[in-house]
Amino acid sequence: MPHHRPPGILLRTARCLAFMLLLGAHPATQAGLAIALNSADGTVSLIDTDSYQVTGKVNVCKEPHHLMPTPDDKSLVVACAAANQLVFFDPLTGQEQKRVRNISDPYQLGYSPNRKWFVATSLRLDRVDIYDPTDFSLIARLPAPKTPSHLAFDDASQFVFVTLQDSNEVMAISLPTQKIAWVMPVATTPAGIVMSPDNRYLLVASMGEGVVEVIEWRSRQSIRKVPTGKAAHNLQPKGDGRHFYVSNRTVDGSISLLDTQTMTVVEQYEVPGGPDDMTVRADGKELWATARFARKVQVVDLVNKRLKLSIPVGSSPHGVFFLNHAGLR
Repeated sequence: MPHHRPPGILLRTARCLAFMLLLGAHPATQAGLAIALNSADGTVSLIDTDSYQVTGKVNVCKEPHHLMPTPDDKSLVVACAAANQLVFFDPLTGQEQKRVRNISDPYQLGYSPNRKWFVATSLRLDRVDIYDPTDFSLIARLPAPKTPSHLAFDDASQFVFVTLQDSNEVMAISLPTQKIAWVMPVATTPAGIVMSPDNRYLLVASMGEGVVEVIEWRSRQSIRKVPTGKAAHNLQPKGDGRHFYVSNRTVDGSISLLDTQTMTVVEQYEVPGGPDDMTVRADGKELWATARFARKVQVVDLVNKRLKLSIPVGSSPHGVFFLNHAGLR
């Protein structure tokens, strides 16, 4: 004899299955977590993006300096410079996924657009390492005097460009040959570097001159220097294929909005405490920035164009990420 379920049980089961399918189809609806990296503490702070409350703190390693998502957004990678390892976290839960050891002095990180190369700068050891991202085996190790800092790729994954903070230069490395292609002088103390959305220009933030320098990288020519603010440090795309936010890392501090079509600053926000790395909400309404000198994450209201609130975190916060972020171009 067949077993007949009561209609009420069948209805509840159907509703449960529908709810589970809805969650599976929209994983971003669960993404209410921000992860802030505290370099001096060797920890990450977990923040609820709805309540803006810190919900936990996790020990990571000694001297974690930068973080970045994997290309598929399924992991958040933390670079542990003094511990010589990478730590992967689940960006949904903040739980550790795995550790990759024997990554020498990783400071800044990057996956090439074609996902064939993983590059890490070694700021203290004056070199750049190129790894196979499938198993993180070392492919090449190149000298990079002096003080290699941030990096950027061209769209075709032919080059990685590295700022050399203490020699005031940008270096281009050919990824197919793993050789230094060229080195050129730039404005003093270069830090953040990004490729413009049209793949034509390198945009280099100069801490020493308070400008973003625009470089035509194919001809190796400096086109102009756009004043943004004292100690211009890093750049973050707005996600509209046109604008970048520029953090001006001083105690008073500010963040500028750079229009890459006109190469002019079109907006400026007061963000005290040494604004550094940034992330933009997917809806474009908020910009989150770590304040290195204030032990805080600063949340900027981009609609009202003012600082909305400050979230206390750990010492020397050096990066913040959440899954519900705007596009990275």
